Amino acid sequence: MPMNDLKVTRRRAIAATLGLCCSGASLCDGQAESPKETPKDSPFLVVLGVAQDAGYPQAGCLKDCCQAARSNPKLRRFATSFGIVDPKSRQRWMIECTPNFPGQLSLLDEEAPVRTARGVSAPGLDGILLTHAHIGHYAGLIHLGREVIGAKKTNVFAMPRMASFLRNNGPWGQLVRLEQIVLQSLAADRSRPLNSRIGVTPILVPHRDEYSETVGFIVKGPSRSALVLPDIDKWGRWRTRIEDVLAQVDVAYLDGTFFANGELPGRDMSKIPHPFISESMRRFAPLADEERAKVRFIHFNHTNPALQSDSNAADTIRRRGHQVAVQGERFSL
Repeated sequence: MPMNDLKVTRRRAIAATLGLCCSGASLCDGQAESPKETPKDSPFLVVLGVAQDAGYPQAGCLKDCCQAARSNPKLRRFATSFGIVDPKSRQRWMIECTPNFPGQLSLLDEEAPVRTARGVSAPGLDGILLTHAHIGHYAGLIHLGREVIGAKKTNVFAMPRMASFLRNNGPWGQLVRLEQIVLQSLAADRSRPLNSRIGVTPILVPHRDEYSETVGFIVKGPSRSALVLPDIDKWGRWRTRIEDVLAQVDVAYLDGTFFANGELPGRDMSKIPHPFISESMRRFAPLADEERAKVRFIHFNHTNPALQSDSNAADTIRRRGHQVAVQGERFSL
């Protein structure tokens, strides 16, 4: 078998093992793979965006990295967000409510059309789960207000400081007062059922917590679990070993904001202490192939070359046994 075919076969085998269904320039090289180890009505996680808070291209960026995406709409990416879908109950949730919420809701509608049997009103979500109070993770809540959707009692799951921030600051407090959103409490390391088949567990992580704490989520379904961790400071600042969390899940969507130091000329990147992808790859190098294959980087800054699937950076990530998350890919729970 030619070497290129062997590489494709191996990637598809990993995809089938992880329960991934891919689209676009992804792990499966554009070939959709239906998970073979889970029932057709299994809940699933779907990636609704892979970029950092500002999306891609980023406002005000006149560099080549963003000009290419302005010229070619196929290169554009939403800010990082996920959908959680239970086909059996026809329920849908979102992790994060980004400034790209309108487009991401449409993408979710394509992946899992909103149920109409019970006359569910827009946005047709059973809840929104928030990781923290940086703009790319909650600012899309504006679309639930009276100026746009005028939502009715959309559940918003939040940690204590995050909930307090929304309740006590405008315009978010108006959403609460008008019951356009209903705040649902989360507690660190405590599983919160979404329904009888899906549960989420928030895990506290170190980050710039000006307005709220920051969490990642372990999303657990009947057969598999996923770690969603779009924002964290350097791995060494976390009292928990990321390797220990990796061992508990079947796939891990991890902070890949920057590929390497020096990506922002003239900026002291130690003051933006995300773990560089290059650092993460060195840290994970001693792990078994199966553990490294769980890692799928996400939350890419517009300067990150890994955003381009044919870049040397993206190829390096794949050669190290990891993957670049793709907008639209699914993971069966």
